[in-house]
Amino acid sequence: MKIAVYPGSFDPVTNGHLDIIQRASKIFDKVIVSILQNSNKVPMFTVEERIYFLRQVTKNLDNVEVDSFSGLLVNYMKQKSAKVIIKGLRAVSDFEYEFQMALMNNKLNPEIETLFMMTSSKYSYLSSSIVKEVARLRGCLKGLVPDEIIFEIVNKIRKTRG
Repeated sequence: MKIAVYPGSFDPVTNGHLDIIQRASKIFDKVIVSILQNSNKVPMFTVEERIYFLRQVTKNLDNVEVDSFSGLLVNYMKQKSAKVIIKGLRAVSDFEYEFQMALMNNKLNPEIETLFMMTSSKYSYLSSSIVKEVARLRGCLKGLVPDEIIFEIVNKIRKTRG
């Protein structure tokens, strides 16, 4: 069975992320979308909220699993019997960092391969940071994130404002 892991913060999941998930699910037997618990970042949404969002937007993809992890990705990959890391790229500027990470992961475990997938051009400008900024400024999220989670994002922003 070909198992791939798509790691990220997904804070929140965007239509660009979903594009990569859907396309990867057609290539691999199983895709594990896994939220990296990064102590260096202060996310807007809890891990539980992000898991909920991802499960909502992937519920029709039978071979997609949602999970979270902390620590080294290669250790997580071993636990999951996965051999491929999926990394979405929006622009050339993403490549340098992701290439460095791919080389390090391969150094730590030579059996691990990284597959770079370009996001659809219609999402190349999109990031979770931009989505959060638009939401904070009360802009329209339609077309930026899956429709199923727009209400939850807007509601969270309202609650954090008080």
